[in-house]
Amino acid sequence: MSHGHADRIAAIVAGTPAAGGEKPTALIDPASYSRDDVREILAAHDICALYQVLKDEVRLTQRQIAELAGQSQSEVSEILAGRKVLSYALLVRIADHLAVPRELMGLSWWGPDGTHAGPDGAYRGEVTVSEPERLAEMLRRHLIALASIAALASNPLAKLTELLEHVELPSPSPVPLPSQLAGIHVAKVRDLTRQLNQAASTPSGSDPELSSTAAGWATRLLDVPGTEPVERALKTAVGELHIEAGWSGFDAGLYDRAMHHYARALELATEAGDTYLQVLALTYAGLATQEHGQPNDGLKMLQYAGVKAADIPPDEQRAVVVGESGRAAVQAVALVDEATALSRLDYPEAAQAADTAMVKARELWQPTPADPYGDLDRPAACLELERGHLDAAEPFAAASMRRWEGRGRSRTQSAIVLATIHVRAGEPRGLQLAHGAVTSAGKLTSVRARQRLVPLAEALAARRGSDAEQLARMARQVAATRV
Repeated sequence: MSHGHADRIAAIVAGTPAAGGEKPTALIDPASYSRDDVREILAAHDICALYQVLKDEVRLTQRQIAELAGQSQSEVSEILAGRKVLSYALLVRIADHLAVPRELMGLSWWGPDGTHAGPDGAYRGEVTVSEPERLAEMLRRHLIALASIAALASNPLAKLTELLEHVELPSPSPVPLPSQLAGIHVAKVRDLTRQLNQAASTPSGSDPELSSTAAGWATRLLDVPGTEPVERALKTAVGELHIEAGWSGFDAGLYDRAMHHYARALELATEAGDTYLQVLALTYAGLATQEHGQPNDGLKMLQYAGVKAADIPPDEQRAVVVGESGRAAVQAVALVDEATALSRLDYPEAAQAADTAMVKARELWQPTPADPYGDLDRPAACLELERGHLDAAEPFAAASMRRWEGRGRSRTQSAIVLATIHVRAGEPRGLQLAHGAVTSAGKLTSVRARQRLVPLAEALAARRGSDAEQLARMARQVAATRV
């Protein structure tokens, strides 16, 4: 068994010089921790009494105790004077440095399956009742101390700061998984996905860490047994939550996080036999990849999505479109993203292939203002803008603006494209549109939306005049700021 400073304890036991070259006049055997009186001290977390034993029986100085325990001499002096050690982390550190078996202090490590491990990491079986009770006792004492500070202290902030310097609360015990899956667990995952999706549509957007944590919680449920239909439904629900978490990461500019969640969603969709979810994961992953600067790999994913989309049942309604099947909407969106990826490839046939993909997309599906997702006009505007066809790009950008009337987040992205077109064309309205677009983007947390300001900043910088220069600086600043 290996403990932090066991070698130093062994040196004392062997009679070799301790820290600083001083040799203690008495020795302590680590086995003495098994003495009844010492066990009581350790069980009570009475570090003051433990250090007193080291002083009186081992004849260690405060400096030597500090060296062995990994503390400063002033900390040891305060503890010997009666200061309580309440911090879980500090108790663990003292135990390890003094080679005290953690289980004697109720500090054994917790395992993921509800068991606990000894200091060597080996599992020791079920957690005893005394361990959670001891943690609960520490929390009660901490709350009572906080209550006294809040109610009675003349300078509560100073007292609170002093308390927190010496206290680190332990993490709560893990929430146990259910013993059997039921439909309610599927419903909980779907409700959580819906809430995160609603948050993503607001100016503040969704939080990638929160979304990833939610997906991690839901993924744990996959280890719980249930009937085959419930397990399959749960895989689909968890996969949809991973899609949401992937989009949150993508929107925050965290490509690796997004791809992790998209890959997990694709795995679960394949296991569940959910064709629609497979296509969705591939489409989102392809979009993220081509925007990340890898259009060839992104195109491959999008083409796979297009092939698989033909297998989506005609009555699939999860795309939430009006008057059209989910299959048509998904196929159209995949084709539009495919056109964008093609436009970024450097070979002669790419431009014609991109135009063909755009035409096919419009033949399949035309979103209405009532459809909450899907926009074929903005990608078309961006495609023509990249080619320098400003007259062709402007009507598409204007149509996209009208489509997202009253929906600030999506409308802002379309406003950036429209402003970029007018600024590059030298139109008088260009600066006014640019100011509005930069101001709107500054209110969003979306890194992806803010980065769309870069082409606008370049267009402004190429235009003469102090107003254009100032707007270019504003655009660059907003684009570079993570909020």
